[in-house]
Amino acid sequence: MGRLKGKIAIVTGAGSGLGKAISETFAAEGARVVLTDIEIDAAKQVAERIGANAIALEQDVVDEARWDEIFAETAGAFGTPHILVNNAGLVLPGTIEDCSFELFRKQTSIMLDGVFLGCRSAVRAMKSNDQPSSIINLSSMAALQGYSPFVAYSAAKGGVRSMTKSVALHCKEQDYPIRCNSLHPAGIDTPMVRQESVGAGGGETPATGMIKIGELGHPNDVAALCVYLASDESRFMTAGEYPVDNGVLYKPA
Repeated sequence: MGRLKGKIAIVTGAGSGLGKAISETFAAEGARVVLTDIEIDAAKQVAERIGANAIALEQDVVDEARWDEIFAETAGAFGTPHILVNNAGLVLPGTIEDCSFELFRKQTSIMLDGVFLGCRSAVRAMKSNDQPSSIINLSSMAALQGYSPFVAYSAAKGGVRSMTKSVALHCKEQDYPIRCNSLHPAGIDTPMVRQESVGAGGGETPATGMIKIGELGHPNDVAALCVYLASDESRFMTAGEYPVDNGVLYKPA
């Protein structure tokens, strides 16, 4: 406990799924957390359960002006943030043959443009911090393997993977106290993965114990790695890409 004591974090898409788990785990480790979500009621419920060290703010991550407001409101409530987790996203089915341009742009707007805007605001705000800071971008195994039924999702997550490295190197070159890494989960037991269009099956994933290959992970499996990358324990790690996949990446076909 206390691995993030004194840290201030912003987590997008924090009303459910991975964002919820990350926010709750950050708070348990001593961070003050700003939970943002376009579904503000869901984010408020999570923040209320966390208590005084959390607030919820409504945010559409593709609204450029809102990003500056989020950082300003965070500074007003807690101080300049040290951590940003770009988690907000959605997944909609579509192959290269049947994905409409509208659907493609919708997904890349939220999951790539939104991450760009978040990273830009974070670097501008955190570059003068007097303690180490961290940007964590949620990418996907789809960025490492490709996933034909979800071409737009794969494209967006691939962009996040590469952009993360560019952000990380820029911060090093400018001698900013900011690290930037990407996480690449396989299927995790969240509402997004359980939706009918994605089609994940099987029973609910337990929070502890071993998980067979090919089964869904638990949100806490991702949240635990986020704590490490957000903490000063990972001070020598930037521009990295970290699969959270139970070995799926290297499983023979």
